[in-house]
Amino acid sequence: MNVEQFSLRGYAGYETRLSEHPDEELTQVGPETPCGEYLRRFWHPVYLTNDLCDLPVALKILGEELVLFRDLSGTLGLVHKRCPHRQASLEYGKCEEHGIRCCYHGWHFDTDGKLLDAPGQPENLSDRLKLRIKLGAYPVVEYKGLIFSYMGPIAEMPEFPVFDAMEFEKMEMVPYKAPFRCNWLQVLDAILDPLHTSFLHSNIGRVQFSEGFGEVGQMDFFERDVWMLGVNTRRVGENVWFRVNELVLPNFTQAGSAFASDGTQRRLYGRSSFTRWVVPVDDENTLALAWANFGERGDPPEWNTPEGPELIEQGEVFDRTYEERQRSPGDAEATEGMGRITVHKNENLVSSDRGITLMRKRLREQIRAVQNGETPARASVANSGLIPTYGGDTVLRIPRKGDPDESQTLSELAHAFMKMQYQADDLNEDERVRFVGERLTELETKTTG
Repeated sequence: MNVEQFSLRGYAGYETRLSEHPDEELTQVGPETPCGEYLRRFWHPVYLTNDLCDLPVALKILGEELVLFRDLSGTLGLVHKRCPHRQASLEYGKCEEHGIRCCYHGWHFDTDGKLLDAPGQPENLSDRLKLRIKLGAYPVVEYKGLIFSYMGPIAEMPEFPVFDAMEFEKMEMVPYKAPFRCNWLQVLDAILDPLHTSFLHSNIGRVQFSEGFGEVGQMDFFERDVWMLGVNTRRVGENVWFRVNELVLPNFTQAGSAFASDGTQRRLYGRSSFTRWVVPVDDENTLALAWANFGERGDPPEWNTPEGPELIEQGEVFDRTYEERQRSPGDAEATEGMGRITVHKNENLVSSDRGITLMRKRLREQIRAVQNGETPARASVANSGLIPTYGGDTVLRIPRKGDPDESQTLSELAHAFMKMQYQADDLNEDERVRFVGERLTELETKTTG
């Protein structure tokens, strides 16, 4: 063997040593951790309504072991898993007319954690126990098939946020969940990484959405209050395709359609294919809880199948063999392949990662604000009564004018498109659609004229 053939090349495995220390400030989500305390100041979905039957269910959210149940009066409860008496699990409890009763010694708690009954105790002791002992419990709200909870200090609880995407008419919203075996930030990063769709969903393995996704477009990033937006503007023949990915801090995300648009057909102001929250289970596991949106302005109704939300979420169904995942990786393979908690020190971020850089910077600012006793920044309600959103697809007919490098032109178009959306923030949805549609048509005419 001629070892010289190896020594003269660039092998550097031995010399390359990677850090093993994750970014604790951004990745740890348990109680009393900086990021965990920040996230607890917001409402998060925790379960699907259709998955909750007449029995309590054990779940973990933000590193806390919890039990979700619906009592016999129909009221939802989300409580700490262990009974405060002897730490028996309430997942084996009995749902009563009001609250839940522990299977071990019959202690009975209301949905707010109040002790209602401690059987077998002297009356005076029972009364004292009712005053002294409470089961940890969190407020819950049920909304269109998703169950939300607020897990922070009650005195700081904000209003339940209603985004405009949660109230679209003529849109069928199908609840779904997608598990990821990795830290929450790895899943969240993808929303502000417009470049990955050109490779992960098109050029590697097979085309998962459409051929148009394979085109590497002009990428622009926008910051606006708690909104972080990545716009990938692609040239597709005689058309220009704007695809807007959206993050509202800390974890509300939307992207353009999966199957309604490929850049070949004119499309005015199409909306997102999913409305999703990226919710940490613990430091090493994450749930995406979401609605898949089907309708004229979302994805085509024919994709409203049992597998549809899975395909929209990551271009693949979830239950696949290892070989299938290797041959056609999707978002789960990309994010989970980084490890359960990726180490940011080992990354080499470049210009296309600007959205991720901005997001992490803003998260750190907000985490530290909460540590300093401040109220975190939250999305504000517009005059329409709803929180505006921007994720979606628009395709305009704007022929190329001969310049081989259109990056500047595409960037200017992206800025113009986002500006007209901002101008429509205070309008109701019908007015907004009409306003943005008219401005897009004007932009199309002006650009081609």
